[in-house]
Amino acid sequence: MKWTALALSLTLGCSVQADEMTLAVTTSFHNSGLSVVLLPEIKDDLDLEVHLLVVGTGQALRLGASGDVDAILVHSKSAEEEFVASEAGTHRTEIMYNDFVIVGPSEDPAGLTDMTQAAEALTAIQAAGALYVSRGDDSGTHKKERALWATANLDPDAFDPAWYREVGAGMGASLNTASAMNAYILTDRASWLKFGNKGDLAILIDGDPVLFNQYAYLPVNAATFPHVNADAAARLEGWLTSDTARDLIDGYTLGGETLFTFNAK
Repeated sequence: MKWTALALSLTLGCSVQADEMTLAVTTSFHNSGLSVVLLPEIKDDLDLEVHLLVVGTGQALRLGASGDVDAILVHSKSAEEEFVASEAGTHRTEIMYNDFVIVGPSEDPAGLTDMTQAAEALTAIQAAGALYVSRGDDSGTHKKERALWATANLDPDAFDPAWYREVGAGMGASLNTASAMNAYILTDRASWLKFGNKGDLAILIDGDPVLFNQYAYLPVNAATFPHVNADAAARLEGWLTSDTARDLIDGYTLGGETLFTFNAK
């Protein structure tokens, strides 16, 4: 009878245990504080425990390509499309967006004040040899930065490290470095708004359409990696594209400013 009671106890314990999955997300998404808003609601609505791995977009894609997570939430469209084409992921679903901004010292030694285009601003920073901090970590923000340098017909691999500093770190740590050095940096707006150590830095360039920053959800392919929790990943996708998620994402503000805009279809 004791063994029967123990077995029944274990069975009941398993039956009420929440389902679990692992989601690789970008440092910019996590640093914004939005995950703290969404995860408890996901747990309540789906009885799903979502464990986050907070990394850059490049690392998140590599984790997905190795079958080490069940899904990823990242922001680099071309890399995401390659991920799906490789059959590491099943598809790509757009969830929300914000934008990138270039921040820099208020005295603005590169003279960006009257500029409106990101490529023009980067060209001015390079011409002045003004201190610039790059994440240098293959993140979505780093990928966007390199694309902007390419648009300006400049190669950051050839830059003098005396002014161009690659730190190989997440968004928060990179912003801290830029603040300490009083340097220019590209950041997503949500991370900038959440960042508390701004020092003498301020937004100098924003509003250029090329600075649009789309976040997308990609389930890892169970046909390629049978061990992944495809059911949980599908349920999470359904929630992330729901009216509930829309209200939470659009309603998440800081200092009266919206950090993300929901655009799932």
